[in-house]
Amino acid sequence: MLLHDTHLHLDLYNKQIQEIVKEIDNNHIFTIAVTNLPILYEKLKKQINSENIKIALGFHPELITQYNKYVDVMWKYINESRFIGEVGLDFINTTSKDYEIQISFFKKLIELCDKIGNKVLTVHSRASEEEVISILPNSFNGKIVLHWYSGSLKNIDLAINKGCFFSINYPMLFSKNGRKIIEKIPIDRLLLESDGPLIRIEERTFRPIDLNKTISKLAMLKNIGEIKLSEILAQNLDCLLKL
Repeated sequence: MLLHDTHLHLDLYNKQIQEIVKEIDNNHIFTIAVTNLPILYEKLKKQINSENIKIALGFHPELITQYNKYVDVMWKYINESRFIGEVGLDFINTTSKDYEIQISFFKKLIELCDKIGNKVLTVHSRASEEEVISILPNSFNGKIVLHWYSGSLKNIDLAINKGCFFSINYPMLFSKNGRKIIEKIPIDRLLLESDGPLIRIEERTFRPIDLNKTISKLAMLKNIGEIKLSEILAQNLDCLLKL
C-alpha cells in the first residue's frame, strides 16, 4: 500500500529517531518532518540523511511569543527550505499580545512564501481557522496543507476555493466532528499525516507505518477500496509536490 506522511514530529521520537528513519526508508514513505522552532530545523537537518524525508522549517504558533528571539533564524532559512511547518495560528489560550504577535508573524510568512514561490506549508489552525484562511491569498504561489483541521464545516469550502489540502490523521476518524469534516472534504484534497509521536495507538506512539490503519478506516468512511484510496492519495501527493 502506498503511504505518505505530511506531518511527522520526527525530532520528538528522541532515541527512536534512527529507528523511525529506517522504517520510513524501508517502506518508501514520503515524509515531511516538521519542526516547532527554526533552531530545531538546523539540528534535524544535520541528523537526517534520507531521500524519503523532507525537513520542514517551522515555528509553532504557541511558541512564537516565548521564543521570539528566534524569528530571525526563521527568515535566515526561508529561502533554503521548500517545506515549511509547523506554522500557523493557535487561539486556544491566547492573550491579546500573543494574538498580535502570531498574526503579524503568519502574515509576513505567507507574504514571503508567496513571493518566493513553490513552498509547501503544513499549517496549524486550532480555534483560528477563519483567521488562517482569511490571511491566505486567493492564488497562493505554493501549496497549503491544513494539518488536523478541526474548524467549522462552512470554512472548508473557503479553504478549498483557495486551493488548500487537508491532512487527515487517525484520531480524526474516531471523533464525530472529525468524521463530519472528512466527509465534507473532497477526496482529491485529502492527504495523510501521522502527527507522531503526539498521537498514540494501541498504547504506544503512532508511527508512519501505522498510516495503513488510517487508510483502512478512511476507506470505510469514504466507501472506497483501500488500494484505490491509496492510489488517489498518492495522486494528491503528486499534485501537492509538482512544480
